[in-house]
Amino acid sequence: MTVRIRFARFGHTHRPFYRIVAADSKATRDGGALEILGFYDPLAVDGSDRKMALKFERVKHWLSVGAQPSEAVERLLLRAGLLPPPPVVAGGGPGGASSVATSNEEQPADDGASPEAIFSIGLQVN
Repeated sequence: MTVRIRFARFGHTHRPFYRIVAADSKATRDGGALEILGFYDPLAVDGSDRKMALKFERVKHWLSVGAQPSEAVERLLLRAGLLPPPPVVAGGGPGGASSVATSNEEQPADDGASPEAIFSIGLQVN
């Protein structure tokens, strides 16, 4: 049984309200959920406490046992800090080659500069 962390829609017409649930991947959207993990109200005021709530420990548990979040829930988990940010691919636009090195390519030689020095170039610390 594959478990997905996804939305289950509640609310009225033109007034969506979503529960974040752990459910079998073959179950219907609003069908039987294994566990309710939180909610998301897309129409709530941005500064409101009632925009989104999650049971962090239970979400971490489901992720640790292999549950896969849907794309929309994954964006919410990234905002909440429960998932690490995806790797950044520079130059990976349409038709362009990406600058991410693979294991087959030669890696540039280390010139002795520390990573802190490389990232601090052009930054001012007050």
